[in-house]
Amino acid sequence: MKMKTLLAALALAAGLAPALALAQGCSHERQAQISCAEGQSWDAATRSCVTVGS
Repeated sequence: MKMKTLLAALALAAGLAPALALAQGCSHERQAQISCAEGQSWDAATRSCVTVGS
């Protein structure tokens, strides 16, 4: 009986491990760091780098 309880507990832990790992690693509030070439800046409207006029 003790062996069945141990196996059931291990199966439960193995089944929950992926869900717990996903809950820890999910972070949607992060923003990507965009870097443009020198003389350009990021344009959010076009979602691309545009040349900065002087």
